[in-house]
Amino acid sequence: MSEVQSVDPTVSRTKFEREVAQFREHETMHRQRGIFLLDATFPEVFVLLASPRVKPSVLIAGVVIDFANYDLRPPSVTFVNPFSREPFKAKDLPISMLRRQPMPDIPPEMAMAMAQQGQIQVTNIIQWHGPEEVPFLCLPGVREYHDNPAHTGDSWLLHRRSGEGSLHFILEQIWKYGVNPMEIQVNFNFVVAPLAHAIPQ
Repeated sequence: MSEVQSVDPTVSRTKFEREVAQFREHETMHRQRGIFLLDATFPEVFVLLASPRVKPSVLIAGVVIDFANYDLRPPSVTFVNPFSREPFKAKDLPISMLRRQPMPDIPPEMAMAMAQQGQIQVTNIIQWHGPEEVPFLCLPGVREYHDNPAHTGDSWLLHRRSGEGSLHFILEQIWKYGVNPMEIQVNFNFVVAPLAHAIPQ
C-alpha cells in the first residue's frame, strides 16, 4: 500500500513518468532479460520477472515499485505473486538475491571450488523478520532499507543523486542478483489435459 503523498504530486508524477520513459527506451533489452513492465500507473510500477535461462522458461515473481513521494523519499519495493499481485510472505518467496563478498585475488576455478564446498560467505539482499512477514529489499536506494533502524546513518539523501533508487537501478539489481543467476534445465515428458470435471458443457 502506498504511503500518503506529501510531496507535490505533480513533482513526483513527473519524476515517475521520467523513470517509466527511461525503462521504455530500453524495453527490448529488459524483455530479453525477462523483465516485463505490465502496469505503470502513478505511483506504482508492476513488473514481472521471468528467467530466460531456465528451460523451459518460468515466471519467477512480480515486483511492485512504489514511487510515492519520489524522490524526496526512495521507492518502496515489494515482491508479489505475479497472478494476484498479493505480496509474498517470506516463507513463500520464490526468489532470493544472493551476493558474495568480492574475491579479487582468487582465480575463478578456485572460487568455484570454494563455492561448491560452502566456503564462500553469501548474503541475501532480500531480508525479513519472520516467515509470515513480507520480505524487503535491503539495498541502498530502496525505502525499506533507509527506513530500517539498522541503516540510520545511511540517509537516502546521500544516495538520491547517485542513480540508486531509480527504476533502472532497482531492476538491474534484481536481475543481477535474483534472475540472472538462475540456470536449470528441466527435462520431463508430460501431457497437459484438462480434468474431466473442469471441461465446460
